[in-house]
Amino acid sequence: MENIENEMNKTIENLQERFSEVRAGRANPAILNKVQVEYYGTPTPINQVASVSVPEARLILIQPWDKSLLSKIEKAINMADLGINPMNDGQVIRLVFPELTEDRRKELSKDIKKMSEEAKVAIRNIRKDMMDEAKKKLKNSELSEDEERAEEERIQKTTDKYIEKIDEITDKKVNELMSV
Repeated sequence: MENIENEMNKTIENLQERFSEVRAGRANPAILNKVQVEYYGTPTPINQVASVSVPEARLILIQPWDKSLLSKIEKAINMADLGINPMNDGQVIRLVFPELTEDRRKELSKDIKKMSEEAKVAIRNIRKDMMDEAKKKLKNSELSEDEERAEEERIQKTTDKYIEKIDEITDKKVNELMSV
């Protein structure tokens, strides 16, 4: 049972990480997590070559420690296709987040629900694997039929609990997106 909880927790954490990267109208440095800058020939995350701050609700400020990286950071952000144009003033890069239109909010809501459904499928696959394992144990006489049935009930209850968590997280993110 501990194994199933660990696997399902990883799925929830992955979903929350993916949700943090969805641009919800306010500045969130997590949107830069996937952006890599070429630094001495090595792809490096922006937060390892610059300080990233959020001085206002819809502004991210990127101040590289090495000024020669300004153009590389700007290029990396453009190539990442975040939907935000970086503004380089020679000292810092500013990312200004525009207000989201109603259509864009609806589109992002659909994306969030799709990610949520993918997480639910992952949870159900974990359940299937654990159910198969319980059946194997029954077949190998490691469990009685009653123990196997009880194990399947525990697996199903755990699955239901995590599906409910996914629904809560999804509803919270959609509400955040629609109310910005």
